[in-house]
Amino acid sequence: MNTNDMIDEIRDTNLNYLMLTQQLIRADRAGAIFRLGLCGEVADLLEGLSNAQLIKLAATPMMLVRFRFEDPALLNMLINCRKDRLLAHAHTAILLTSQSVETIR
Repeated sequence: MNTNDMIDEIRDTNLNYLMLTQQLIRADRAGAIFRLGLCGEVADLLEGLSNAQLIKLAATPMMLVRFRFEDPALLNMLINCRKDRLLAHAHTAILLTSQSVETIR
């Protein structure tokens, strides 16, 4: 994959992420803030973006979405859960709620 292809893939991923983010915020603001690891101010900004602004922001040649699990224990919990996957997801959610948004981001 060449550089132009990667930049195109990043743009597409960014646009999909931004559109999904807006939909989540509009449908369930509190849930979206939790699931996406956003603060209220960023949620407000993203919710208010026009389509033209979404496209312009998506064209940024860097990923706008960031992998949230910087703690290997949380990631391992999700990857290596063998018994009750729903319980592992709930436990991970509980652990994430104990972190500040700045820590999660």
